[in-house]
Amino acid sequence: MTEILLEIASAMWFIFPAYCANAAPVIFGGGPQMDFGKKFFDGKPILGSHKTFRGFLAGLIVGTLVGVVQTILYEQVLFEYNQFSYSILLGFMLSLGALIGDLIESFAKRRLARSPGTSLPVADQIDFILGAFLLSIPISPPSWLATLTILLITIPIHLLTNLGATLLNMKNKRRNH
Repeated sequence: MTEILLEIASAMWFIFPAYCANAAPVIFGGGPQMDFGKKFFDGKPILGSHKTFRGFLAGLIVGTLVGVVQTILYEQVLFEYNQFSYSILLGFMLSLGALIGDLIESFAKRRLARSPGTSLPVADQIDFILGAFLLSIPISPPSWLATLTILLITIPIHLLTNLGATLLNMKNKRRNH
């Protein structure tokens, strides 16, 4: 049982900057749209009104800062646990990957004529995780067990955080992230 809990903790430690990067635009987003309100050749918005420069930058900063804290904790406290190894670069890449994964999913949703804020089943829960995984590969790829653990845990966590954001009226206002 201890090994299972340690694997879950390790997986969550690994992906935590991506979670934070993905959540930050809901809180700190707003301002000019990343697609400048332009339409794609199909006549639909490129990314939509909820993808803004401020939200993207906030996500990148918050996620990277989480990676900095994790690196400090690793170096000062957790150094004896190999599964908790971390670097600032990994935190940055996980954050950037999460945000790019979310942008790709928004682009796909616009092609399917889904309005900003609506979800695609499962895709909304794993788009940022897949982006984070892809950009982490050159730095420190997660194990297959960590990957599976993260995917299985992320879906219910993401659904619950979206419900919480909706109940707190953060998601309904959607400050154009």
